[in-house]
Amino acid sequence: MFTAFQAALFLLAHLDQGVMGIVLVSLEVSLSALFIGIVLGLPIGAFLATEEFAGRKAIIVTLNTLMGVPTVIVGVIVYLLLSRSGPLGIWGMLFTVKGMILAQILLTTPLIAALSRQILEDSWKIHRDSFLALRLPQLSRLKWLIWDCRYSLTIAVLAGLARAISEVGAVMIVGGNIDHATRTMTTAIALETSKGDLPLALALGIILLSIVLLANLFIFAVRQISERRYG
Repeated sequence: MFTAFQAALFLLAHLDQGVMGIVLVSLEVSLSALFIGIVLGLPIGAFLATEEFAGRKAIIVTLNTLMGVPTVIVGVIVYLLLSRSGPLGIWGMLFTVKGMILAQILLTTPLIAALSRQILEDSWKIHRDSFLALRLPQLSRLKWLIWDCRYSLTIAVLAGLARAISEVGAVMIVGGNIDHATRTMTTAIALETSKGDLPLALALGIILLSIVLLANLFIFAVRQISERRYG
């Protein structure tokens, strides 16, 4: 085990091209899916938190269910959609980075929407009368509600990042785990561990943990600075 850790640290110290290529693919897929998940998920969560309409509870239950859906099921569904005989086969996105991003969007969006709905709903109960008294348009209400809860919503963003960057099942099915093309940190760790290449798996694991840790530290620092400045 000590030898494997030494070899892993050697790969990291020398910025091994194979390791860096896998890391870049992972970041491209995960951050793209996270960004789109935020753009789609936050407005959905805000709308569900502030509006009453027929079918609202059914949508909330569906989102909560999708939060815990096994990722391999999403992978199979996206695979069928993108396969040559599927309705989206003409896009040619199967076994590509774009296809992997699509799969992760379907994983991050429901999670961010469900978590943000709960956070924004609690805030809406407090500020509802004020917003209605001001007679703000619906879009303005949603915008200001999201802005008011921006620090609390970082929890939803972090959860989306963790969901995206740690995912293995869907991206392996949709991306095919192709070397120098669609191999991510998680799929590479699974493959290299099964092959017995522990140094590479450990090196990628260290990077993966470091990314999540740095993201948490960055958001924590931003919240601390903002609380000191604005109270």
